[in-house]
Parts: sequence; C-alpha cells; structure tokens
Amino acid sequence: MNILSNVDLSAANTLRLPCQAERFAAPSTLTALGQTLAKAHHEGWPVTLLGGGSNVLLPEKLPGLVVRPDLQQCWFSQRQGHVLAHVGAGVNWHALVMTTAARGLWGIENLALIPGSCGAAPVQNIGAYGVELADTLQAVQVMELATGRVDWLDAQQCAFGYRESIFKSELAGRVVITQLVLRLSRTPAPQLGYGDLAKRLTGSPTPFAVAETVCAIRREKLPDPQVLANAGSFFKNPLVAGAKAAQLLQQFPAMPHFPQQAGQTKLAAGWLIDQCGLKGMRDGAFGVHQYQALVLVHFGGGDRQGLMKTASYIADQVEARFGVRLEPEPRLVNPC
Repeated sequence: MNILSNVDLSAANTLRLPCQAERFAAPSTLTALGQTLAKAHHEGWPVTLLGGGSNVLLPEKLPGLVVRPDLQQCWFSQRQGHVLAHVGAGVNWHALVMTTAARGLWGIENLALIPGSCGAAPVQNIGAYGVELADTLQAVQVMELATGRVDWLDAQQCAFGYRESIFKSELAGRVVITQLVLRLSRTPAPQLGYGDLAKRLTGSPTPFAVAETVCAIRREKLPDPQVLANAGSFFKNPLVAGAKAAQLLQQFPAMPHFPQQAGQTKLAAGWLIDQCGLKGMRDGAFGVHQYQALVLVHFGGGDRQGLMKTASYIADQVEARFGVRLEPEPRLVNPC
C-alpha cells in the first residue's frame, strides 16, 4: 500500500478544477486494491473513486481516501467465434481502442479518442458515432468497497441506458470496477451511419481506418484537454417525447433529431445551445467552445461553483427557447 497525504488533484481531472485530496492511493494489483480498501474501512475513511478524470466535476476538497485503480493488465482470448479483450480498469481507453483496431478487431473503433480509463467507461456507458460500450461489453469485474469481495456482472446486470448504468444508481459508492471483458470480432461490421463517417470512408475500411477517421473528426470539433481544459461533451443530448419533438420541428424544421425506442426522440444539445447564440460565449473563467457548443471550457482560475453557474445559465437559455432542460453529462463528485 502506498497512501499519500494532501494530494493536489487539479491535474487529475481534465477540466482542471482545483481539488485537494486528504489521502490518495493508486493500487496497481487486485491484492493491493483490496488491502487499500480494507485499510480505509478499518480507519473509517470515506472512499472516493477516480478514473481518468475526464468526466467528473470535483469539489475543492475531498476528505477520506481517493482511490484511482491502476490495473494495467490486458490480454485476449477466443470464444465462440469472437475475440474477448480482458482489460484492467487502469488501461487508457483510447489506447485500447487503437490496439484492438490495429489487430483488425471490430466493435469499439467508433469510440476512439474518448478520454479516460477503461474502468470508468461502464459508469457512463460511453458512446459516440452510433456505438455505445453496451454494444460490446460482455462482463464487468467489480470489488465491493466494504468487504473486498470480487464479483462479476454481465451486460444485462449493468442496466445500461443512455449515459446511464447501475454504477450510477444502485451500485454507486458500493463497488469499484476492476476489469472489463469486451466481445470483439474479426468479421467486418463498420458502423458508418452517424455524422459524415460514410463520406470520409470509401470501399471496405478496416477498423483502424474507421478509428483514425473518428479521431480526425473529433480533433476538428473538440478541443484537446491538454491545451484547453474541458470534459468533452458537457450536456447530455436530451430525450423528449415524440409529440414534443414534432411540436419543435414545426417551429424549427432544420432541428437535428433522432427517433429512439418507446416513441422518444433524441435532440442534439449542441444545436440547441448554438441556436441560443451561446457558441463562443465567455462567463469569467468558463465558456462555450467557439467551434463546438456542446463543450464547456475552463480558461483557468475557476472552481466547480463557477462552472455550475455557467452551465445553469446555458440550460436556462435553452429551456426558455425550446422548453427542454439540458442535464450535465459529467458526474458530480461530492465528499462522502
């Protein structure tokens, strides 16, 4: 066990919000993770879990113990015509995507360049360009925080939805994700129906070509968090009833809309924000990115309270014009 005291986490979240952890540990094995959690339980320290920091909103102070699993194992196996990728929670997600794509494996190539760690991916059920993690995830290994017991959940037990999972509801604060098993395939299955992927790819693209194209598109639209602090898409694309969507389309015929199951329609949050004239706006330390209205950026010197003030203003403007309330996508981390 290596537990550090008074650790600055400002660089450990891509929005670079100021945050001081009372204690911090990054165990690199399952045994070390269990020992760390046992120590926290014995001392009565509240535990906060942190992944790659790309989709969280941290407070200025986190008491207790912040645990960032650094499990880097990655191996492949064959089963029933599929290739299973067994991936530790600390593996970088984008690195995994490029590794599997380079091996000619289909399944997660559309999820290239999504920042963060593999362990955090199921929490949000990450998705992009018409593909979600739930489409390929076969199982998740978890460890109970209170007991250290290790268990497995299949995809159905994870209760995946749009940017939702059991890890944000019933199991929030109760388990830490330690390993993923992804079901990939060597059979060509390109998903090119979203955005302009199909226009940029011709013939029979490889999964690596698809991943590289996704990277190119994302780099054109999204700021690099290493250059300008951000958490990617800040708001979820709202789901509205079909009748509400039809009403809006009468007023705004050019509005992007995507029919979903159960009669719902998904709207493009970025388009709604842009129509309110908010692209490129600045509110003190925070603002809306000049090229992508869905991204809030941190220019420096701000804190979470200021960010949420800016986000609330944007949501108010959208609601006033369209009658639709936007919800933040990043997870709000509060002291336990």
